[in-house]
Amino acid sequence: MTTTTAQPRSASISWASVLWIGALHVGALLALVPAYFSWSGLAVCLFLHWLTGGIGICLTYHRLLTHRSFALRPRWLEYPLTMIGNCASEGGAIGWVSDHRNHHAHSDEEEDTHTPLQGFFWAHMYWWMMVANDNRHTVEYYQKWAPDLYKDPVHRWLEKYHFIFPLMLFGALYLVGGMSWLVWGGFFRSIFVLHSTWLVNSASHIWGYRSQVTRDRSTNLWWVALLTYGEGWHNNHHAFQTSARHGLRWWEVDLTYTMIQIMKSCGIAYNIRLPKFGSGSAMSPTEAVGGLPG
Repeated sequence: MTTTTAQPRSASISWASVLWIGALHVGALLALVPAYFSWSGLAVCLFLHWLTGGIGICLTYHRLLTHRSFALRPRWLEYPLTMIGNCASEGGAIGWVSDHRNHHAHSDEEEDTHTPLQGFFWAHMYWWMMVANDNRHTVEYYQKWAPDLYKDPVHRWLEKYHFIFPLMLFGALYLVGGMSWLVWGGFFRSIFVLHSTWLVNSASHIWGYRSQVTRDRSTNLWWVALLTYGEGWHNNHHAFQTSARHGLRWWEVDLTYTMIQIMKSCGIAYNIRLPKFGSGSAMSPTEAVGGLPG
């Protein structure tokens, strides 16, 4: 699949994002130092990739908070799960959810926060570092795209202080496992999670196959699905945006949906929403965000 490059939009540098993500990349380079490698550090890296990326971002930020594709019993469980998502260094949940709902409402259009039409690099990570002038994270922006979260004082607090949680995790890793755990479970794992989830925005709108009719360029890409616990079945997701299940064919492995099923069997997850086949291509932006303004 080919893409058309649009003219770069006007943007201003978000120095906080540049410095933080830049520092994580520099820290991740320490993984090349043999003295900092340990098998326990690698194991912690892989476990925390699943915990912060798979549970924190894919399950909580995306399927629970953005699309409300299932519900939790009791409801307050979404707060500790959101804290786990904070540890992925992808910002607070309100900003993340707002951007993602905006993406679905204007997918692969000029207003899309991370469209590949601006180029692969923009879709992959540039939008994290360069905040477009018309998409700044303001109260008005949050109230438009994530009013359900913004009216919750606990979520507002977590949004304001989201940066505390990755710092606390880094400190705990160093205290328990020393530099090896900090480098591999902290810095390298953070970069691994960031680039894994960013590939959903970039690669899964460029390469892969399309099994559903949608108004955007979303694709299903197996290797992105492996890295993101099922998020790479992105064309399926864009067709059935409120579905808790993204892998629709038997071989489209969706570990995030498997986790939701396990939570259901434990009595934690309920009201799990599944695809309504035949209606996917007609889904509106309002339906995409569960009836919120689109």
